[in-house]
Amino acid sequence: MDKTPPYYAVIFTSKHSKNTDGYDEMAEQMETLAKQQKGFLGMTSIREHIGITVSYWESLDAIANWKQQNNHLTAQEKGRNTWYDWYDVKICKVERAYSFNTPKTIA
Repeated sequence: MDKTPPYYAVIFTSKHSKNTDGYDEMAEQMETLAKQQKGFLGMTSIREHIGITVSYWESLDAIANWKQQNNHLTAQEKGRNTWYDWYDVKICKVERAYSFNTPKTIA
């Protein structure tokens, strides 16, 4: 993601319940839908024992609109009722960002 700060990050941390039927399909649909939302900048996700997804947004309004999107509301309800033992959401303003990539060498 190449966006100059400031922007916002939504950090979604979760632990799955034993019932994850349909979760992977819904997660894929939500990622596709999020990418279509105004103000969406990118997403990073990893799942091991605990899942962490960080989505990046231009504004707090964009985050609020995504939270209230109809299909996303359905996914949130399914998550609370079926897929998650718990989850935690944090919304942060990114003031500064930098990264590192190992240079590729030509052999």
